[in-house]
Amino acid sequence: MPVEPLSIAQVTPRRRGVEDPVNEYVERVSAELERRGHEVVNYATGDPVKRPLRAEPPDIVHVHEPFAPSVASAALRHSFSLNVATFHAPQERVLSTQVARPLVEIFFGRLDARTVVSEETAQLLERYFPASYELVQPGGPERDWATVAEELEALYRRLLARRHSLGGDEGVRQRIVERPLIEVDLHMHTDHSTDCATPVEVLLETARDRGLGAIAITDHNEVSGALEARKIAAEMGGIKVIVAEEVKTAEQGEVIGLFLEEKIPKGMTMAETIAAIRAQGGLVYVPHPFDRFHSVPDYEHLLDIVEEIDVLEVFNPRVALTAFNEEAERFARKYRIVPGAGSDSHVAQGLGSVRVRIHDFDGPEEFLEAMRDADIVRKHKNLVYVQALKLLQTTGRPKAPKRSVPDAKPVRGGRPRKRRPASKS
Repeated sequence: MPVEPLSIAQVTPRRRGVEDPVNEYVERVSAELERRGHEVVNYATGDPVKRPLRAEPPDIVHVHEPFAPSVASAALRHSFSLNVATFHAPQERVLSTQVARPLVEIFFGRLDARTVVSEETAQLLERYFPASYELVQPGGPERDWATVAEELEALYRRLLARRHSLGGDEGVRQRIVERPLIEVDLHMHTDHSTDCATPVEVLLETARDRGLGAIAITDHNEVSGALEARKIAAEMGGIKVIVAEEVKTAEQGEVIGLFLEEKIPKGMTMAETIAAIRAQGGLVYVPHPFDRFHSVPDYEHLLDIVEEIDVLEVFNPRVALTAFNEEAERFARKYRIVPGAGSDSHVAQGLGSVRVRIHDFDGPEEFLEAMRDADIVRKHKNLVYVQALKLLQTTGRPKAPKRSVPDAKPVRGGRPRKRRPASKS
């Protein structure tokens, strides 16, 4: 079976025509990769990278010495592809290791593989930016450049093999494609979570009032609220409940299991938690994956489980910085993970502030297939307002879980006020 050629961008921080080891490495490797049938485009200092890398993302963006400021770091900033870095010189760069280290770490966090040309370079990088560095030595008297290109191609293909399939299940797709569209909120809490005071009945009435066809109740380390909601929703009609749980792992952040029946204990490893979700036939949903103000898996841990993620939350209105949502979208695109979104509502006023419009579904298999063609709809909510409501409802009060509200009504508020017409003077 013929192997598909790759599209590869090689980015050097040097100017074209400058004779130095980095440019030689890029030129020699590019020539060998082209000889192997791949499409290679080289970028150097002075070349624009933002528009071409975003217009037609290559399979691989390979940056060399991606320290800021340089065209290599700019390529890393704008890339939506799988990113490989090669570090060459074994000398410390004070601007990157001391002055701008937090910013550099963010950009290095977009790297899917790191290589070095010498053991000395690896030791230097591991001191300031701990990670796994693969040794790929340059060509020389005892090593030809074809071997270097072969090793890099093998690395590229290992990364590409981790991307999710775009195909899905055609049989399931045909089964649901004629069903009506519904709007779904995939992330919310009830008073069965320790940091939420919204009774189940109020949440359900509000969800139905706001036109949601389905909701996933994702209480922290608990499924009792979701199970209760599913039972009540079956009697109410007009809305379905996905039983879910936002589980705190031991050291690798939070992960949500969708379509559960039993509580998963907190404090296990991420791998153990995912195994517990799978044991119940559930789906793995990673919430707010890059929000450093939440408990999230770091980039290395996220890479460890990339094949196991069914849905990645690419928009969460409670995320304080837009950049965190953008990083999630970038990660989902490069690994072809099904994107998801949820309000992460801890007060009913925030419910439905983001919705996913999908074909109606029955069970996890149909849900996941429906999500492949989803539209994410964002509705304006005042983040400060809903956060203030959460504090007012939960701070300084004794915890009162499982409150029953016999005559629950949907909540109002949380919507933008209509502007009054300017008065005429």
